[in-house]
Amino acid sequence: MVNNSKSHAHVRALVESALLVAIGFVLSYFKFGAPWLQGGSVTPFSMLPILMIGLRHGLKWGLCGGFVFAGLQMLQQFYAPPSATVEGFIAVIMLDYIVAFTALGLSGLFKGKQYGLLFAAPLCYSLRFLCHFVSGIIVWGVFAPEGVQVWIYSLTYNGTYMGVELVLTMVLGAVLCTTAPSLFVVSSVPKAGEVSNDVSDS
Repeated sequence: MVNNSKSHAHVRALVESALLVAIGFVLSYFKFGAPWLQGGSVTPFSMLPILMIGLRHGLKWGLCGGFVFAGLQMLQQFYAPPSATVEGFIAVIMLDYIVAFTALGLSGLFKGKQYGLLFAAPLCYSLRFLCHFVSGIIVWGVFAPEGVQVWIYSLTYNGTYMGVELVLTMVLGAVLCTTAPSLFVVSSVPKAGEVSNDVSDS
């Protein structure tokens, strides 16, 4: 029965993770305002489902879900670097997609905590911002206006839409954590004895 319980938990985590990635991907098509020139736009609440994977099922599932979501983001719209070099493409793929979105899976560090989202969101968004910030300096800095330092350009460019997304996620997250805490905690699988007792009573 232990193996059956583990198998059930595995299947449940797989199905829920797939659904949450799909929901996040659909939400990412709803952009608030015009997309920024070199990528980046406010996609309200699209990161929340990805954060929920880790919060519900832990670090491993969170990172896997974030990695899959990163791949989908690349398929949705890939922004090629201004300099068509191997190094440039690698930097964009890793910093703007793979590492940036996989980092959302670190929400798994707060698994099972009712208000874990309120700690996970700032951490994960900060790491994602850091990836885009570095990419903005080493890859996209050529678009910085004349007289503006590259790091200020990257900070302003990425901080604008990321900041708005974080605020929106925190507001909705605070409401959900208070009104529907079960969304962030997976209920335990009934033990064999508990099931048999329920059947015998009926």
